[in-house]
Amino acid sequence: FHIDHPVLQIRRSSYHDVVRVSEIEKALDIRGVQTYVINSARVLFLNERPQPKNSSHGAASSTPKTISYFCETCCRTLLDPFRFCSLGCKVEGMRKNKEEEEDRLRKERQQETHKGTHPPTHTSNSRRRKGIPHRAPFTS
Repeated sequence: FHIDHPVLQIRRSSYHDVVRVSEIEKALDIRGVQTYVINSARVLFLNERPQPKNSSHGAASSTPKTISYFCETCCRTLLDPFRFCSLGCKVEGMRKNKEEEEDRLRKERQQETHKGTHPPTHTSNSRRRKGIPHRAPFTS
């Protein structure tokens, strides 16, 4: 342990790892992550939490005007209008968004480079790499 490094204490709550919001918000951006009050301390979960067994995501509710919020990564029901249920889900969601953005930019660049060129007359499947086999001529 280094004196100038901040220390985060990971706690256990109902068999899940949590950290206090007051400690982790100094080190990480936790915007969009659902927080909970457990034993009078505001905490957030580090890892994705499994859905309860009796959960019915997408099923009709008994009260028609109930608004439901869901984690963008694991679809767990959230209590408030947050995007993620845990810090792990936020990291995964950010990774997926980055990959999707990189794919979109790559496709845009490919389209820009191919705008001035003519489309190929043969598709790659019609051009065989291997030609017709030729036998060596017999010498007599």
